[in-house]
Amino acid sequence: MLVKSFTLLFYLKRRADYRAGELPIYMRVTVDGDRFEMAIKRQCEPERWNAAAGRKQGNKEDVRQLNAYLDSIQAKVYQAQESISNLGKQVTAARIKDRLLGIQERPNTICEIFKEHNEQMRELVGKDFVKTTYNRYVTALKNLEEFLRYKYNASDIRLDELDYDFISNYAFYLKAKRNISHNVTMKYLVYFKKIVLICVKKGWLLRDPFIEFSLARRDADRFPLDEDELTVIEERDFRNERLTIVRDIFLFCCYTGLSYADVKNLSNAHITSGFDGRRWITIKRQKTDIPSRIPLLPVPEAILNKYLGHVKCQDDRVLPVLSNQKMNAYLKEIGDVCGINKEITFHLARHTFATTVTLANDVAIESVSKMLGHKNIKTTQHYAKIVDKKISVDMISLTEKLNVKRRDRDLVAKPQDKNKD
Repeated sequence: MLVKSFTLLFYLKRRADYRAGELPIYMRVTVDGDRFEMAIKRQCEPERWNAAAGRKQGNKEDVRQLNAYLDSIQAKVYQAQESISNLGKQVTAARIKDRLLGIQERPNTICEIFKEHNEQMRELVGKDFVKTTYNRYVTALKNLEEFLRYKYNASDIRLDELDYDFISNYAFYLKAKRNISHNVTMKYLVYFKKIVLICVKKGWLLRDPFIEFSLARRDADRFPLDEDELTVIEERDFRNERLTIVRDIFLFCCYTGLSYADVKNLSNAHITSGFDGRRWITIKRQKTDIPSRIPLLPVPEAILNKYLGHVKCQDDRVLPVLSNQKMNAYLKEIGDVCGINKEITFHLARHTFATTVTLANDVAIESVSKMLGHKNIKTTQHYAKIVDKKISVDMISLTEKLNVKRRDRDLVAKPQDKNKD
């Protein structure tokens, strides 16, 4: 790997209490701004030292011996530099120093670095990261370790063994052996790539093994609830408190676009009075830390009032949200009871808000993007595509109906024409 700057200097190190006599000779090696200093266990009188040459002046035998010793050390430094470079590693001041001292460099391994990254991330949870992000990286590391055991019967692998084939085999393992979808596989590979890029930036890897590997995701066909299905769930009397609570919280998110994490953390502090006199939700999305401001529609307004002071609303929370796992299990039951032939998960509420509740009712995509707390409008445009698909399906259905009516009219009209003849 290219080194931008490399200097080697021999100099005399003057002590604070120096009065007279010889001074110790030190060596300083600087590589791209990083440096180390080392005493070489030799001395010289300041008046006989040539600072520009970094050598002792004179022709006597002791001078020649000292300068020959300095030449030999300089040669060892350059040999160390060349050896490190020939191994395909980044030349650093620390690596050169270790070579000179005979310290064997421990090979960097990917899982070890991944663990160190996750430990640092864990300490920053609540500051720079949310707990769910940390958990995803923990799972990503676990998947990688399981792949190494499955494919190589190993617990770790050296960085210089990472290549395109390794990435490709890992992706295949996640999809074929772990039955993980393409898009989720790509997410795990993105987390893995972040660790790899850290290694590249630190000079531990000469080349990014992901450079030729596509991490493109596929457009997932997520079909939100349509207006009729939403109405069925709203009007259904479950006569079961458990299902009623889950239904209400799900509907709340269908009409606000909040994710599970955000509605679980929703407190009275997030319910504010807007400039228009209406109640608004003002919250930073846990996933992206982006502000989201949502005016309350009548349905979520009524649900908030219904659970005001509810015994299960703890720690100033406004809704009694269960665990995500339980919410999804009960939503499946709700879908069965309501006769809805779709896989209903809690995240479907957010999609339903974006499409059926807002975009399909001519709410500007810019407004929807703001309410959803998206980083950019491109993310929101995915929902617009879903609305377009729905429009296309509806128009195809309409075309078929019109064709049937036209055929019926033709069948009725033809006998009349024969009578006229």
